[in-house]
Amino acid sequence: MIAKSFKWIALGASCLTAPALADPMALLDRHGSRVAVEPYAPNIVRVTIALDPDLASAAPGEGPNAKADATGWTHRSDASGEIFSSAALTLTVDAQPWPKAPTQMERYFAPSLPPVSLSVQDASGNVLAKMTGWEMAPVTVNGEKTFKVGASFDSPADEHYYGLGQNQEGHMDLRGQQIDCQHHYDAPAGETVCVPFMVTNKGYGIVWDNPARTLIQPGLHSSTHWQSQVGERVSFFVITGKTIDELYAGYAKLTGETPLPPKAGFGLIQSKARYESQQELLDIANGYRQRNLPLDVMVLDWFYWTRMGQMDIDRSYFPDPKGMNDQLNAMGMRSIISVWPRYERESRYFEFLKAKGWFLHDKDGLPVDGLPMRFDRAGALIDSTNPEAREWFWGKIRDNIASQGFDWFWLDETEPDLVPDGYFYAKGSGDRYHNLFPLVHTTGVAEGSERDRPGFRNMILARAAYLGSQRNGGLFWSSDVKSTWEALHRQIPAGLNFTASGLAYWGSDIGGWQWPKGPKAENPILVDPAGATAMGADYPDYPELFVRWFQYSVFTPTLRIHGQRPGTALWEYGKAAEPILADWLRLRYTLMPYIYALGRHTYDTGAPFMRGLFMDFPNDPKVSDIGDQYMFGPAFLVAPVTVQGQTKRPVYLPAGAAWYDYWTDQRFEGGQTIEVDTPINRIPLFVKAGSIVPMGVQVKSTAEKQALESIRVYPGANARFTLYDDDGTTNAYRKGGVKADLVWNDAAKSLTSKTKLPTGQAIAGLVQVVGQ
Repeated sequence: MIAKSFKWIALGASCLTAPALADPMALLDRHGSRVAVEPYAPNIVRVTIALDPDLASAAPGEGPNAKADATGWTHRSDASGEIFSSAALTLTVDAQPWPKAPTQMERYFAPSLPPVSLSVQDASGNVLAKMTGWEMAPVTVNGEKTFKVGASFDSPADEHYYGLGQNQEGHMDLRGQQIDCQHHYDAPAGETVCVPFMVTNKGYGIVWDNPARTLIQPGLHSSTHWQSQVGERVSFFVITGKTIDELYAGYAKLTGETPLPPKAGFGLIQSKARYESQQELLDIANGYRQRNLPLDVMVLDWFYWTRMGQMDIDRSYFPDPKGMNDQLNAMGMRSIISVWPRYERESRYFEFLKAKGWFLHDKDGLPVDGLPMRFDRAGALIDSTNPEAREWFWGKIRDNIASQGFDWFWLDETEPDLVPDGYFYAKGSGDRYHNLFPLVHTTGVAEGSERDRPGFRNMILARAAYLGSQRNGGLFWSSDVKSTWEALHRQIPAGLNFTASGLAYWGSDIGGWQWPKGPKAENPILVDPAGATAMGADYPDYPELFVRWFQYSVFTPTLRIHGQRPGTALWEYGKAAEPILADWLRLRYTLMPYIYALGRHTYDTGAPFMRGLFMDFPNDPKVSDIGDQYMFGPAFLVAPVTVQGQTKRPVYLPAGAAWYDYWTDQRFEGGQTIEVDTPINRIPLFVKAGSIVPMGVQVKSTAEKQALESIRVYPGANARFTLYDDDGTTNAYRKGGVKADLVWNDAAKSLTSKTKLPTGQAIAGLVQVVGQ
């Protein structure tokens, strides 16, 4: 058994030089099945399987953007197969004996592919994952002769699965489900979004490298099966880690880091479908200031233009957009404007884009125009798989819209809404690249903004994502969900699995997007709807729903009110709701020093800060399928209320820690379920013992310099928290910013920092030790 470097390719008994395209690589022959092994880091390895050696050797598709790196890896052979090892993992591609003569039954059910199996072990030799087989089934898709391609993995009974983008079926642990990994606006429970990255509780994750619609059955009948509907090879990455956050660090290394959003992106974002005039938008902004309510961003949604695709601003209703934005800036606010990727035939750019061939098109090259299944005839889709079309699109945004003082852009319909199946992009079949659009579409704006506004921090509001979309500065949301209690309940596991997919910034339209309509309330209504103008008289419990949705959203990465209703601002839900909502909004801003530091930590590590309980309590089996509670950073356990009229709810406190009720400071031991009172002004909120929570003074927006009001310490264990601040708007954070490592010594009951606080304040006088 001789260790070998990766400057050679093992092909049966012979060795060939690796293709420059994917060097270093080992290419193995398993009786005609070609298996490529390509390390990217000590804990990241890519496996590609195909019948064609050129396909097996080819680079990965869009999404992963790292370069292969075999530093520290070795390769040896023994009777068990080809063994590739690093300090973090060992990959063994099993030897395959020469096939024996088939039995009579095997002659009838003969497999079409030479078998391939492999296993991944950690540094201690524990088997993490075992691929048992692969498949290629010939199909014709969109006129193209191709294959369904897939692979199967063993699934132990105690393995649990998370991630795979956004699915609103209500499941946390995906074990035993079938996940239809595709962008699908019209999915029955709410839009699905495909991010084919799945993590497990066994110390590994899989990045599936295929942008076609993919079916995944995690842990079904003791097997996990992946099958993409279009492809000619199987390609996937395995990422291993001793902790869940090491998996996210690996994902960030492979697909790109998560930028730190502008600080305004962590504050309240106020939107409506839609503000019909400049005056209406400014009146809402002024309404927040007159009521002394904090607000950071006003959003101008669709149909501010004269026609879909004009990429202009209708001056009849928005006579001075630059002046409007100047007024917002003077109030300490910023703006986001919606930009759609569609172009009506009558719009000024349609013929130009058609002549260029820059639309999604049919087999005859004609633009696909509208969605007849939803009676939507408004426009053709720009083909953002074409780099020239992306560059043109950003140029029009820059010249026609950003020039009017708008700060950031809402790229709606990033699924895209014009489903590409059966049609063609410049890159190829819409079926083959079904899930790619949100990555390439946001890439054009992110790269353009970086080039043309280098001193201004980018942020994009986007409705769908794919592998690597986080690197474009996206804030993602759960699409146009219904305004019902059921929809609210489904948001929690949907959001947790989305962030478990390596994309940290997720939220929902607070209150739901669809016109407020729901079943009759079955319990006493907890919020008097008197004075509410946000809904009709037939939905009297809607203010209660909005309050509960808002309370939950204060503890999500983004806080954005939006919806198709008469009014959306905080005072439009009635006199009883307004003071409750105001208190929760102020709590969000009180916690801004804590939340912004969490954003910095995500930039540094890749780890999300809205976290399923499985991430932080891997030794507690009871948390594996809890989808209605989660951690918000290292300190807060959040248990939203999602049932109408509910005044008590059970909360499970994970084992391995003690917990403080945030509202009462009462301490509880972990590993138990308690019943918690949930009056309408509270949801269950607990803080883990051994937490440091910096809290700020009230500000009108994040544009104000925010001093610390206190630094709360929840004793019971040693703690560390890195406080962070910067200017909030430029890209200078990439070079540092100001940090202070706060350290709590539980035995000594002391909080120290070796450096000054970012605010310049002294620690003395700020520290509040809970329970003392």
